[in-house]
Amino acid sequence: MKTLVADRPTAEAATHLIAAYGDHAATEARARAGISRNLGNVIHFCRWRQVERLVDLLSTRQVNGTIH
Repeated sequence: MKTLVADRPTAEAATHLIAAYGDHAATEARARAGISRNLGNVIHFCRWRQVERLVDLLSTRQVNGTIH
């Protein structure tokens, strides 16, 4: 799985959700993406989906990708 962190606010949102929701952080990001989608806000939908993917990446203990 490849995850691109587009900017600092995305990383900050992911770490905030992890701190606030723990193991349920990805679910919260997914819910926020769904709300944005239902409101027709494509930009926020994409942002929250990216946050969800980053939360998943930060929450895993497996190594993904190349180790340098």
